[in-house]
Amino acid sequence: MAAPSWTLENCCGTLEITFLCLFAGYMVINFLLWNTFVVKPMKLIAVFVHEMSHATACWMTGGSVKGIEVHRNEGGVTKYVGGVRYIVIPAGYLGGAFWGGFFVTLSGDRIASTVSASLFVFALLVALKYSPNGTMVALCLGFIVVTLAFIFIEWFVFSPIIQFVTLYYGVFIGTFSVYDIYDDLITRTVDGSDAKACHELIPCCFPRCVGVQFACVALLFQGLGIYLALVWMGTK
Repeated sequence: MAAPSWTLENCCGTLEITFLCLFAGYMVINFLLWNTFVVKPMKLIAVFVHEMSHATACWMTGGSVKGIEVHRNEGGVTKYVGGVRYIVIPAGYLGGAFWGGFFVTLSGDRIASTVSASLFVFALLVALKYSPNGTMVALCLGFIVVTLAFIFIEWFVFSPIIQFVTLYYGVFIGTFSVYDIYDDLITRTVDGSDAKACHELIPCCFPRCVGVQFACVALLFQGLGIYLALVWMGTK
């Protein structure tokens, strides 16, 4: 394995071009199918990642999670007590953006893609312990089966496949995070939104200003995910 080239001087060979074309292709597919039932499960799993990010931040700051729910209208709620609200509240949108970039980065390697997919399955299993609603149960079980099936196919039937899957997860979750921030926090102010909650904690931070900051961070995570994936692929 070659040393990583942080300047991307070894880019771009066949592997990197395929990655970039797939990334762009997934973006186009998402755009064309955005308002159709086809991508509804992916929208709901992006909501799950948002809510799980709240839960993770709560656990990391000493709080206790009482319930995690995802609703068919693409809403969700994480019920918790304790924790540091200054960290837990922004963790939803920013966590979704982070995990989108995380999946994109690890899609550049077969083993890393398998690890990220396995972590995703683990998170889905953990969420089932926290009083999920019916939609949440169906969503978690469905994606557990699908993701495990792709892992099995990757290692016992056909390769590569899991890298394509994790890349799509990353692109969609990252795209949804940016769209969600724009739709809920920038174009309008939704009562009960994370940005409104941030404003209540820090009155000088107006909801739409918070939304713009969240959007910049979300775009940064996607760009960073692409960059790190290209660096990783350049070591092969």
